[in-house]
Amino acid sequence: MADTAPALERFHTGRVVMLATVAALGGFLFGFDTAVINGAVVAVRDAFGMGAGLTGFVVSSALLGCIVGAYLAGRLADRWGRIRVMVLAAVLFTVSAVGSGLAFGPVDLIVWRVVGGVGVGAASVIAPAYIAEISPAAVRGRLGSLQQLAIVTGIFVALLSDAMLAGIAGGAAEDLWFGLEAWRWMFLAEVVPALAYGVLSLQIPESPRYLVAKGEPERAQQVLGQVLITGVRERIEEIRRTVTLESRAAFSDLRRPGGRGLLPIVWVGIALSVFQQFVGINVIFYYSSTLWQSVGFTEEDALTQTVVTSVTNIVVTVVAIALIDRIGRRRLLLIGSAGMFVMLGALAVVFGTADLVENADGVLEPVLGDTAGVVALLAANGFVVFFGMSWGPAVWVLLGEMFNNRIRGTALGLAAAAQWLANFAISTSFPALAELGLSFAYGFYTLFALLSLVFVARFVPETKGRQLEDMA
Repeated sequence: MADTAPALERFHTGRVVMLATVAALGGFLFGFDTAVINGAVVAVRDAFGMGAGLTGFVVSSALLGCIVGAYLAGRLADRWGRIRVMVLAAVLFTVSAVGSGLAFGPVDLIVWRVVGGVGVGAASVIAPAYIAEISPAAVRGRLGSLQQLAIVTGIFVALLSDAMLAGIAGGAAEDLWFGLEAWRWMFLAEVVPALAYGVLSLQIPESPRYLVAKGEPERAQQVLGQVLITGVRERIEEIRRTVTLESRAAFSDLRRPGGRGLLPIVWVGIALSVFQQFVGINVIFYYSSTLWQSVGFTEEDALTQTVVTSVTNIVVTVVAIALIDRIGRRRLLLIGSAGMFVMLGALAVVFGTADLVENADGVLEPVLGDTAGVVALLAANGFVVFFGMSWGPAVWVLLGEMFNNRIRGTALGLAAAAQWLANFAISTSFPALAELGLSFAYGFYTLFALLSLVFVARFVPETKGRQLEDMA
């Protein structure tokens, strides 16, 4: 049951994995909530008679809630504690699931989607923060990567449950149980993991760093005693050394002395979040089925490809968990950026050289031949592989551990809010970019993959093996 870490850190492996897994359930709901609309969108559009613009806003409206949730979660976590924010997120997930499943029209569905988005944003902040604060340094990267593994698993389960419910009913728009259509049950299904998250969150202890900050070092020592076999007192003293007890963290603490802009490390966190989205990863997950159909694949083949991509993402996240504490976060990001640059570049070239055929609406669209189609599929999945083994998990790990104790919750909240804003910008701009040409869209993402490589090489610090109390 015990593992050995450098210096004084020997720890109870089973206990720390259990605590990190419960916290990462927020990531599972994060993935589930953002992906569950995938299987319901056509049925919802038809049920409420929505046009393309309104349908698109219903899909993306949750991201607006995510921005608010991420922005507020860090401050709430510093005031209320990590566990209470987890429970709040679970309540928001539950309310959103029930409200969305019983929605009367597009307006209230948007409201419930935004409510769920607030929960997603909060979970995206609180899970990596808690995992980083409870984990021994030697395994913090692997445990932090559980957040990303939970997210991609949540996406996969949402897509799978959508398919199963639609299959049972004979279609997403068909009645299933109690006179409710299958698409409504797709939303209602989220109640189960949401309730589990709330109940299990109440079974785990508060973060020792929060307890020390609130003047409860004895409770903090008890919590660390459940994780560490040796070195508990030394760790408490390190936390005492870095936590300022007499004042709360505020956004003003993120600014340079004299108020001249944000601290450099905060800008690094924001930039990591923006680059993670500006390489276009969510275009693959939000639009992949539509994309593949638009270039000549059948609907069945496009849906199959989407599921394969989702499974690929899970597998490579497991690979990242195995690598992140061995080769470090920075090197993993560099490898990922280089690989994404090559794969996205290949997609831009393939779409740019494809034959153009006029569709039913009179719009010219690229159609891929057999060879180009295979290349595009390999490049798209290669992109997911390089992202999933690097920028997917490593960014969340870094955001959870790169800030010092005083600003961690607040800075993480700001960086996560920037990530959701970037996600919203990329997700809503893709249709317009695609109208200019898929080669233009993927050329844009290729450029940001290259810029991310330069950024990591110049500005991102390595946090592998360092105690959180030693962060600048």
